[in-house]
Amino acid sequence: MPVTTFYDAETRTLLAELSGDIDHCTAKGLRMPVDEEIMRRLPLRLILDFGDVSFMDSSGIGLIIGRCKLMTDLGGTVIAVNPQPEVRKIMELAGVQRLCSIVRSERRSLIGGLTI
Repeated sequence: MPVTTFYDAETRTLLAELSGDIDHCTAKGLRMPVDEEIMRRLPLRLILDFGDVSFMDSSGIGLIIGRCKLMTDLGGTVIAVNPQPEVRKIMELAGVQRLCSIVRSERRSLIGGLTI
């Protein structure tokens, strides 16, 4: 499964764990379930976990930008966490850090204690 979501009602945080390659063929399959959960839960914070993403092209950048716009429209924020060095470089070259934080974090603490 390319995306798994978790929701913490207390902090109104939605965590989306992405996996595999994010390219033109797979981006829509990631975007739709994340958007559905955003609209169902109306979180204040969306955490996109890229720890298991091995490749990302401009479609992945579009995925991030679209979720940033949606969350901004809902009064929320986006945090991109755990990108592999190659994926982080693509994010930085595209200027994603101007729209959301890009951080390295312990994956198990993302939702429970929310160390971010």
